[in-house]
Formats: sequence, structure tokens, C-alpha cells
Amino acid sequence: MTMTETKDLQVPPMSMEAAPRSGVVANWMPQIVLTPTLISTFVYVFLFCGWTIWISLSKSTLLPNYEWLGFDHYVSLWSSRRWIVAFTNLFLFGALYVFFSMLIGLILAILIDQRVKGENVFRTIFLYPLAVSFVVTGVVWRWILNPQSGLENLMQDLGWVSFTFGWIVDRDLAIYTIVMAGVWHAAGFAMALFLAGLRAVDQDLVKAAQIDGAGVGRIYRRIVLPSIRPIFVAVMVILLQFAIKTFDLVLALTTGGPGISTTVPAIYVYDLMFQRGQMGEGAAAAIMILLALACVLIPYGLYQSWRARQEVARG
Repeated sequence: MTMTETKDLQVPPMSMEAAPRSGVVANWMPQIVLTPTLISTFVYVFLFCGWTIWISLSKSTLLPNYEWLGFDHYVSLWSSRRWIVAFTNLFLFGALYVFFSMLIGLILAILIDQRVKGENVFRTIFLYPLAVSFVVTGVVWRWILNPQSGLENLMQDLGWVSFTFGWIVDRDLAIYTIVMAGVWHAAGFAMALFLAGLRAVDQDLVKAAQIDGAGVGRIYRRIVLPSIRPIFVAVMVILLQFAIKTFDLVLALTTGGPGISTTVPAIYVYDLMFQRGQMGEGAAAAIMILLALACVLIPYGLYQSWRARQEVARG
């Protein structure tokens, strides 16, 4: 090949104008990609939240009516016995659901962390409920707890005629059946997060404690569990969000009954807006749920910000 032909095959260098242009595109590419998501988030979160707040302060009933009313819907809401029962149930269910889910999840994580045989099988079994929707969970537990077809009927057929387990039809105990179903569903999720935290603990500290003669219980109490404190906070916040937004589990398991004994705020909002046609009061109830979520998420965000500053300060 001649020198002339070689020159003809050479690729011409990039022009001086194309290089800066490609750099500008590369710098703006993250903003270009994120813009549709940011716009959607603004519309579906902030814009609709603002619209819901306005509806809760208007004369809306079956259809939106943007005439100003004030806080009458909120006064009517907090004067309702059913709403008080729903909010009380939320606190009771939330406290028991979060506590027992974290406790059982932590125990399971510690047991699996002992490098037991068949660890993958146990993890799969404990995580399986998380793959089941809340609706399916509620339907299955309703069948198990039904006195005519579930556990009570089974034990009586086996010969234990005096056995009774009618919590699901008892006004005072029905809320605890929701706690049972919720804990069964969430304990595996808590276990997975705790196990990930346990496996991330510095093993040099554990080995040093073992050399000093510390037992397994003391090692977990003094070294391992304090090291995963951020995991505890994260699991608690996530479970609290689940508890506050609980709707389908209650609807499938008890439909809010017997009576109104297991009604939760989300069930009440649905009933107001789609059954009774009271859009204004339903919007007020939805804002109360939003405030409950804010009481969980805002402190968590502040905690994360404080923790990040502490880590930066420590270098």
C-alpha cells in the first residue's frame, strides 16, 4: 500500500467544535434523564397533595366543590367515634406489629447467622411470606382463624372438643389477629435486613472478644447488636410505613369488623370517599394519614442527615 493510500484511509481528527459539544451533552445527561421522573414526582406527590389539602378545606361532597369551607371537615372527623377507634387501632397495631416483627426477625437472623446447615433453605422459607401479597395473606389467615373452617374446627375434629379460638369474631381480640397476620408477613423481611447487618459486622472485633473469653450472648449484646443500630432504625421506619398505610390486609382479613373494632384510617378513608360520597371529610382523613407518615419520615431524614454529618466529622 502506498503512502498516499494510507493517508486516504486515516480517520480525520475530531473537530474542535465537536469535542466541547460532546462534553456539554455528557454533563447535562443526568439532568436530562432525571427530568421526567422529577416532573412526575412533583405532579403526583406535591401537586396532588396540595389538591387534597384544598379539597379537605372545601365544601366538596360527592364531587369536588372548590368553595372555601375551612376546618369543618377536620372537626367532624375528630368528632367521629369510628375515626377515634381507627386511629387507636393504628397505634395499637403499629406498636405490636413493629415490635414483634423486629423481635422475631432479629431472633431468626441471629439463629441463621450461626452458619447452620441448610441456611439457604431456611432463608427461603422465612422470606416466602414477603412474596405473598397482603390480600392473599389476609384471605389465608381469615380461613385459618375462622371458627367454622379453620384451626378451631380442625382441633375439634381431632378430638379436642373444648378447644376454642374465635379471636377473629371477638370485638376485643380481632385486632390481634391482624397483628398476627402482619407479623407473619413482615418478620422475614426484618430477618433479611438484620442478617445483612450481622454479616457486615467486623469479624476482627468478634474474634478479639472470643479470645478475651466473652460468650456468644455477651458478644451479641456488647459488640454485634450495637454495630447494627442503623439497621434497627431503618427496619423500624419501613415497618411503621407499612403499618400506617395498612389497608388490603385488614380489608381481606376482617373488612374492619366485627362492627368497627378493626377499622384503620385507610379503611375509613376508603369508606368516606367511595361508599358514603363524603369527599371533603375523606380528604381530611387522608391528610391525617399523610401527617402520620411525615411524623415517621421527617425524624428519620433528620437522623440520617445528622449521622452523615457525624461520619464526615469523624473523617
